[in-house]
Amino acid sequence: MLKEMPAWEVFMIPTLQVMSDGVVRHRRELQPLVADLMRLPQEQRDEMISSGQKKFENRIGWGLSFLTNVGALERPRRANYVITDAGRELIPKFPEGATEREIRKLGHDPTSLIRPYKKSERASATTVEEPNTPESLTPIEQIESGIERIREEVSIELLSKLQGREPGFFEEAVVELLLAMGYGGTSGVGAVTKMSNDGGIDGVIDQDILGLNRVYIQAKRYSENNIVGRPDLQGFVGALSGKADSGVFITTSRFSDAAVTYAKNVPTRIILIDGSRLTDLMIRYGVGVQVRETYKIVEIDEDFFA
Repeated sequence: MLKEMPAWEVFMIPTLQVMSDGVVRHRRELQPLVADLMRLPQEQRDEMISSGQKKFENRIGWGLSFLTNVGALERPRRANYVITDAGRELIPKFPEGATEREIRKLGHDPTSLIRPYKKSERASATTVEEPNTPESLTPIEQIESGIERIREEVSIELLSKLQGREPGFFEEAVVELLLAMGYGGTSGVGAVTKMSNDGGIDGVIDQDILGLNRVYIQAKRYSENNIVGRPDLQGFVGALSGKADSGVFITTSRFSDAAVTYAKNVPTRIILIDGSRLTDLMIRYGVGVQVRETYKIVEIDEDFFA
């Protein structure tokens, strides 16, 4: 009889043990080494999930995402990982294995190198700090919880990638997002401004073919700690003077309270989109992401049996 596959949490400490030599490894190179260390039998290595991915690789992948989130691993380039001092701290602390809850708790310990688990604003509002166990959830709730967790992880990675690219790429990305949201109309177009005297306007979207109705965009690719303040918005409003009575200000970071208050009270209508809302919109409208797998939930068709 096939033994039960270890939960994804069980793979975390063995993953750190494999990575403890400090070598940068690709995920595909790392996964069999973890399986070897855990002595997974061949039948477990051959188990597949419905998407066609091996189950143990999928669970190691969840562990990699979580460990990267809390700073135990770093991702120097796509799909490559290296251990950090925080990751080395976990190995002797949890020789028999650690749960997600135990590691998250360390993120609030000032003596630990583990950093607090980052959750998107949307996820923070809908996810409790101590998640329910799968046994307490209905199958539909388990699916919804899993989707929410995936969106949370993708949101964090999206923001990291946007912050790591050049400003020009970010400006192009936000124009593409607004077009995907329908702001270009049926025949409108959008473009990043190239003029040196654009006054801080980074993009323009024509809502109609003649360009009679335009959406002006300011895009700031800032790090997480670089907060957009009131002066940034004042500069944008000044740039809009004589051109439009509204605009969209998008950033990868967040807005200060003073900036939010200013946007609410200034006669020029300014829509603010921070990093959390930005990645939520990118996922919703399929910009910078792709659908990996689609699952169908079925129920009895009562009309068929009527």
